[in-house]
Amino acid sequence: MKRRIIIILLLISPLPVFAVSLFLGAYELPPSAVLQMLYAKLSPFSEPSSFPEAYQVVLFDVRLPRILLALLVGCALSASGTSLQAVCKNPLVSPYILGLSSGAAFGAALAMVVLPTGISVQICAFLFGLLAVAIAYAIARTKGETPVVSLVLAGVITGAMFSALLSILQFLTDPHRLSNIVYWLMGSFGLSNWYKVKLVSVPILGGVALMILMRWRLNVLSMGDEEAKSAGLNVEWNKVAIIVAAALASACAVSVCGIVGWVGLMIPHIVRMLIGPDHRILLPLSVTFGAAFMVVVDDIARCLTAYDLPVGIISTLIGIPFFAYLLKRTKGGGWS
Repeated sequence: MKRRIIIILLLISPLPVFAVSLFLGAYELPPSAVLQMLYAKLSPFSEPSSFPEAYQVVLFDVRLPRILLALLVGCALSASGTSLQAVCKNPLVSPYILGLSSGAAFGAALAMVVLPTGISVQICAFLFGLLAVAIAYAIARTKGETPVVSLVLAGVITGAMFSALLSILQFLTDPHRLSNIVYWLMGSFGLSNWYKVKLVSVPILGGVALMILMRWRLNVLSMGDEEAKSAGLNVEWNKVAIIVAAALASACAVSVCGIVGWVGLMIPHIVRMLIGPDHRILLPLSVTFGAAFMVVVDDIARCLTAYDLPVGIISTLIGIPFFAYLLKRTKGGGWS
């Protein structure tokens, strides 16, 4: 009974978080105004809203796309972390293990300081993030197979390479432009808009949907390559499909908000300790709980002070003690 309640709470967690977040922000909106504007927007029989235009801009052009983008990013990072932890058979793996974050960071910095201004930072971050994953996979693949240890080590190599390139770029960059790179690296939803939501919603939801459809295979892959082969699973093909889906979703998430740490590492592990290691349940619940967690973190980032704090800092400050508490309480259990 207790497990069923936990599953239900994790499953519906984005709904109350989404609803409450509409009322939160540095610009104070009366709750009655928020409800009436939403009703006027959604109901075909309502009268046009009579509230000031500033109210509608704050609600529909600032808060709503920001909340939706946070939901999408939370889904992407949590699903990717869960899937890659199963593929690598290690709860300490995150979506950035294959060098994706370093590649995306280098791509974003390149767009900010070197490439012409018409080239989008989001597109460059996305492409270089995928490039880093592709390089790591190419390095790790030997004799038609991709051993897990080789994959992780290749990710370390690729991440180090792009980190070095990023350091060179930062060293040669004008100090005024350098601040933009540093802020992007901290992660933020401060520049969210409907364009970014439309840009990443389809690839993120597509990547997450593919991972969810393959969730039963994650149970087999997490047992090890030999056991998976003996069960009749095409190990290499399934690894590639899951890595591509995880890389696509994570690269899109990083491209629009920068690097947000701990979400893809912490959320799957927390859910695993709460409901067990069965990926048929674990993956969907990680998606919903990760989305809710990301919105809560962003709410704190935009409400704690008069200006936006980087969301990556808040996620780390919240994640580390919470993760340490659960790890201590369960004595490291939940991964078996």
